[in-house]
Order: sequence, then structure tokens, then C-alpha cells
Amino acid sequence: MDKTLIGRAEKVGLAQLGLSDVNARIDTGAKRSAISTTSAKEGKDGSLTVVFAHPNLPSAVTHTFATFERINVASSNGHVEERYMVRLSVELKGRIVRARFTLTDRSSQVYPVLIGRNVLRRKYVVDVEHGEALENAEQVRTQQLQSNLKKEA
Repeated sequence: MDKTLIGRAEKVGLAQLGLSDVNARIDTGAKRSAISTTSAKEGKDGSLTVVFAHPNLPSAVTHTFATFERINVASSNGHVEERYMVRLSVELKGRIVRARFTLTDRSSQVYPVLIGRNVLRRKYVVDVEHGEALENAEQVRTQQLQSNLKKEA
């Protein structure tokens, strides 16, 4: 199968959630993909009701999953966090991939969706000079982080 060329940020579709043209960061260093949520509640019937929301999503979306998992996720700095994980189909550059996504609050990040190696493997090649990066938002976020570092120093 031919690999599809993508950039460091792309638009994705999440049909199960009724979302299209969602900004996603492509992260070859991330093992799993993640999506921004504001709440997740387990129902008495064993389901999981999730509210997907982020400043860069057009509106909040609520969806109930019949099946889900709980996993421990370690960040690059060694912090371990328990997260819910659900299966979603993601459309990226005309290809639909069924993958697991962890649920986390990404509201402080520029991109509501992070696409990791579980989606990319054997299907995509990443060239950082391509894609649809939100460059202005990235610059603002970088300036905010640098300002916070100066305040802490």
C-alpha cells in the first residue's frame, strides 16, 4: 500500500462525532492519538458519555460510547496519568483509519486532536514543510509559554 504524504498539522474528520475539518497536530513521537474532552462520565449501564470541546472546535459535541478502556499514559517528562481510551474512525487525507484515542483536556494546546503513531504507522509519511499548521496560534502559544518561563525565573 502506498503511503500518503502529510504535514506537521492537518485537517481531520471524525464522522462518529459529526466533526469535519478539525485541526490536528501530527506527532510521530506520540505512541497514541488523543482528543480534547472536558468531561467523561461512566453510566450505570457500562457506557461512557463524553463531552468533546476545545477553543478550536466549532462547538462542543457529546457522544456516548458503549465500550471503552482505562489506560495509564506516560508523558515525555515521565508524568503518568490514567485516561479513558475509545475507538474512533479518523479521516486523514482521504483515508479512513479506525484507531484508539485517549481522552484528555487539550484546551491549553493549539490543536484539539493529536495524531500519533497508532494512526500513522504504515499509512503516512510526515514532511514538516507540508500541512495546514495554525502558525499564528502556534506563535501566540509559544509567546505565552516563554512569558510564563520568565515569570517563574
